[in-house]
Amino acid sequence: MSTRRVAILIFDGVQSLDMTGPLEVFAIANRVHTDGAQPAYAVELIAPAAGVVTSNSGLRILADRSCHAVRGRLDTLLVAGGDVRAGLRDRRLLRWLGVTARRVRRLASVCTGSFLLAEAGLLRGRHATTHWASVDLLARRYPDLQVETDAIFVRDGDIYTSAGVTSGIDLALALVEDDLGHAVALEVARWLVVFLKRPGGQSQFSSHLAAQAVAPGPLRDLPHWIAANPAAELSVESLAARAAMSPRNFARVFRRETGLTPAKFVERARLDAARRSLEDHKLGLDEVASRCGFGSAERMRRTFHRHLRVLPIDYRRRFHSLPRAAAVPQATPPDTRRYA
Repeated sequence: MSTRRVAILIFDGVQSLDMTGPLEVFAIANRVHTDGAQPAYAVELIAPAAGVVTSNSGLRILADRSCHAVRGRLDTLLVAGGDVRAGLRDRRLLRWLGVTARRVRRLASVCTGSFLLAEAGLLRGRHATTHWASVDLLARRYPDLQVETDAIFVRDGDIYTSAGVTSGIDLALALVEDDLGHAVALEVARWLVVFLKRPGGQSQFSSHLAAQAVAPGPLRDLPHWIAANPAAELSVESLAARAAMSPRNFARVFRRETGLTPAKFVERARLDAARRSLEDHKLGLDEVASRCGFGSAERMRRTFHRHLRVLPIDYRRRFHSLPRAAAVPQATPPDTRRYA
């Protein structure tokens, strides 16, 4: 097997996790994957200009070279996100992206890196995503692409775009899975202590995260209670009574505090609960549907397909926890001294 050459494009204002997340995935894949004498990946950091790049958190990163000095064929070009405003004005960089994209096997972006791909004309007519806070701007600025507003990552042909920050790990795990197989990708996820190797269609939304965002007030702990009790009676009327509010006022305040209608929040909370049950338990689909408030397996199936584009049975087959022995027998573990 030949080594795949991966370049990660960084710049002043880059979100450091957009770079380091995929970088660690590829590095650990090299340690886990032992099929052949050559490493699976050779990764280099490139920038619009040679030298030191300063991330948006102040981390100083030394790029291997200027992107304009890259010679030879790249397998994968991954564009990190962050503050991309300077890049959107850098016509030389955008021209380089346009030319280089035609010579790589695979093109990818993390977070707002999708704006650079779009500005270079590489996402025209494609499906794409970005950080949840920027999806509306991406859609407005580039009306010729189809923005997936709630996906962890999106693959359209040979172009991958992902949501924000840690979703770059999910994206890189998907690339490793494409290259080296499911078992290797799962082992890399274990070494990274990633709770779940999430599918691309999985929602950026988490009912528990949304619940944390609710300010103290009349709702207080209600969103947490919904997430913890998905099988309860969760109609607007019953929730309004629990909050001691009229249904109309409750629905208005709830949407203001969480960004979702009560019905949407309840559906997402039930979906979160069903995902966890399918991943961690051996319950039948009917029992999962009942425990998570769907009422029937068919209703749960329709909800999974609408939000995740996968059926519950397929989700379980792919993401149910595997026994330790099932993952990469005889694989050499990463050098743990690096993480001590």
